[in-house]
Amino acid sequence: MATIQWFPGHMAKALRQIKEQLPLVDIVFELVDARVPYSSQNPEVHRLAGNKPRLLIMTKTDLADPKVVTQWQNFFAKRGQVVLALDSRERQVAKKVTNAAKEILKDQLAIEAEKGLKKRAIRAMCVGVPNVGKSTLLNHLVKKNVAQTGNRPGVTTGQQWLRSSAELELLDTPGVLWPKFASQKQGTMLALSGAIKDSLYPKDDVALFALAYLKEERSAELKTRYRLSDDDLAQPDPELLLIITQKLGFRDDYDRASERIIFDLRKGKLGLISLEKPADLNTEGINE
Repeated sequence: MATIQWFPGHMAKALRQIKEQLPLVDIVFELVDARVPYSSQNPEVHRLAGNKPRLLIMTKTDLADPKVVTQWQNFFAKRGQVVLALDSRERQVAKKVTNAAKEILKDQLAIEAEKGLKKRAIRAMCVGVPNVGKSTLLNHLVKKNVAQTGNRPGVTTGQQWLRSSAELELLDTPGVLWPKFASQKQGTMLALSGAIKDSLYPKDDVALFALAYLKEERSAELKTRYRLSDDDLAQPDPELLLIITQKLGFRDDYDRASERIIFDLRKGKLGLISLEKPADLNTEGINE
């Protein structure tokens, strides 16, 4: 499998901008993909944020296995991390996020009130890997389409301040990755989730990873989606990819079939997907 590493100059610039703007905010909202909530945390953001209060927001919960989402919520909570699991389209998103931020900052806000300072909006910086659903969440927080959305990385290209309410102001930032992934598995999961541009990795490698996962976790959906038999599923993953290629009518164009598998998984057409679980930590490819 080819190594997936990607850190273009514009991401280095975005990290510098984050560092410059951090003193202006009260709290950092870090968005992570609920399908890969551990691997989509950016260690560079953790390093830059230091002791700045943080709220972890798990997005795309509508595409993830709800049982595993709960496991991750418990995992982060036990480590003292305040976490929200959200479908960004929920009607109560703004209220949930605002209340969570107020709870995290209650001591700071109480001190300001005791000093007689005028009540003000909480200022939050929103950060996350590319294509984590940040713009979708922000549009629901401010109740208008002020942040451009798209199911691909790199849609947000600059920083902008947005007002959610009298209680919350938000600084949107471009999606950022980091210079080197902890493991090849982490890079592959991020590619599969859509955090890395599709032109930058070998699609067949990522599709084979997806097939190995689907055979174990979502075999029924895999069989139904591509009209596969039990004998088909018993084949090695490369052979199975070729079988699916033929079933899709793509002849021997397994790159095209690989792309279809990747996109089907991302869109939820192969069931609710959780590519990592807390129990996977300290096993091959994921390090705590």
